[in-house]
Amino acid sequence: MHIVVLSRNSKLYSTSRLTEAIEDAGHEATVLDHLKCDIVSEKDNPCIYYRGTKVAGVDAVIPRIGASVTFYGSAVVRQFEMMKVFTAVESQALVRSRDKLRSLQIMARAGVGMPKTVFTNYSTEVRKIIESVGGPPLIVKLLEGTQGVGVVLAPTFKAAESIIQAFHSMKARVIVQEFIEEAKGEDIRAFVVDGKVVGAMKRKGVEGEFRSNIHRGGSGELVKLTKEERRAALIAARAMGLSVAGVDMLQSERGPLVLEVNSSPGLEGIESATGKNIAGRIISFVERKATEIKNSPRKSQNLTRNA
Repeated sequence: MHIVVLSRNSKLYSTSRLTEAIEDAGHEATVLDHLKCDIVSEKDNPCIYYRGTKVAGVDAVIPRIGASVTFYGSAVVRQFEMMKVFTAVESQALVRSRDKLRSLQIMARAGVGMPKTVFTNYSTEVRKIIESVGGPPLIVKLLEGTQGVGVVLAPTFKAAESIIQAFHSMKARVIVQEFIEEAKGEDIRAFVVDGKVVGAMKRKGVEGEFRSNIHRGGSGELVKLTKEERRAALIAARAMGLSVAGVDMLQSERGPLVLEVNSSPGLEGIESATGKNIAGRIISFVERKATEIKNSPRKSQNLTRNA
């Protein structure tokens, strides 16, 4: 089987672990930079060229698309779908997961617990916005922020007003979210593959930091999920349509509260914390699904309807 990893850097931990796991399973691995892929649309003949050479003989694709290149990256994934190639992350699910507001709306509809959140179209009623999430302290997040960038803790009413007004003056779209104090700057990352939680870790921020992102110096340790936490992670991933996902949630007095569902979760932190071969679990899933499609009489995938 020939499995392609879409990644801009073959040396990244997650990319190298996936290629290693592919080869360990006896398959051929290729890393393609999605930004160097050319999409050719033609009746009954969708195809992709990579550095001038037509891409052919691919059985499955594992997208590792960064948030800053979601538009083009998802278009490349969509093209593979049109070529009847199985993708571990569907293009529509990828786009959906990158829209923070849409993600929250989808999860709320699915009954997923989450911190109370407000989004407005640059409303001047800043005081009412602050009061609607329970007052300070509160969190202000850029809709386009990733890995903890663009996330600000406003400890007082005056600080919250200033931060929100400053973002609005720059026409930056933000969401305002209640601060879960009992979480104490910690969160849980549950790694979901094909409807199962295959690993979980608790992430802690550095001293004095309310954000627990490992990219910002935080650390991860093995954690055993409660039934409620496991259920919340699975419902959130399913609602977002993601077969491979990292579900981030807070432990609160009212149960687990989901913050975000990541469509390209990193492997380094979760594998280090759990000691599990998460990359291998992903490849086993991809192998099984790609084989099912290959052996299907119609040899098609429901992904084409999402194009």
